[in-house]
Amino acid sequence: MVDALQLLSAFTAGLLGGVHCVGMCGGIVGALSLALPPRQQRRLPLLLSYNGGRLFSYVAAGALFGAIGQLSASFVPLQWLQLVLALIAASMMLLMGLYIGGWSGILRRVEALGGHLWRRIEPAARKLLPVTNSRQGFLLGLFWGWLPCGLVYSMLIWALGSGSAVSGSLLLLAFGLGTLPNLIATGLLAREFVPFMQRQSVRSAAGAVLVLFGLYTLYRGFASV
Repeated sequence: MVDALQLLSAFTAGLLGGVHCVGMCGGIVGALSLALPPRQQRRLPLLLSYNGGRLFSYVAAGALFGAIGQLSASFVPLQWLQLVLALIAASMMLLMGLYIGGWSGILRRVEALGGHLWRRIEPAARKLLPVTNSRQGFLLGLFWGWLPCGLVYSMLIWALGSGSAVSGSLLLLAFGLGTLPNLIATGLLAREFVPFMQRQSVRSAAGAVLVLFGLYTLYRGFASV
């Protein structure tokens, strides 16, 4: 079962990864926002419905990958399994930090691979536009959750090493909740918020914190063996 530190790390990855989410999803959120009512109190429920659907997809995918990891655990001795899980978690955190900070493009290559899946899903998502109610927004969010994203894919690999479907779903839920503040703010305050989040200094600071989380997770893994 994942512990509080892992969930905090996943949440932090989502929160700090918002600098990437704004770049990856900011255009989508901005386009969706243009079709929303001008008054913010009417826009917020629709933005929440988009993101609710997105989080549902994350949790479902996390549960699936966690279950696959659980099935494979029976073939690995427990002591080695613990080290492997720590290595997976630390590696994903390090890659996310390097990616967000702009110091490595490895995860961008993973996003390119996911583009093949998105090209099959995107036509169905497009049929839901324009969104006029929260039900449509939630359904669109379900599709949006499968948008190619190196951060999400790295979290799914982390979920693979989490040991169970429940743990995998919790990791992705924590990550998804971490992304909410940035994407909600982008939808409501795009003109003011997006330029700030795209500053290299902000990206570097967020990436550095995630790298530190990854190094600490790596240390804990080796210390427990």
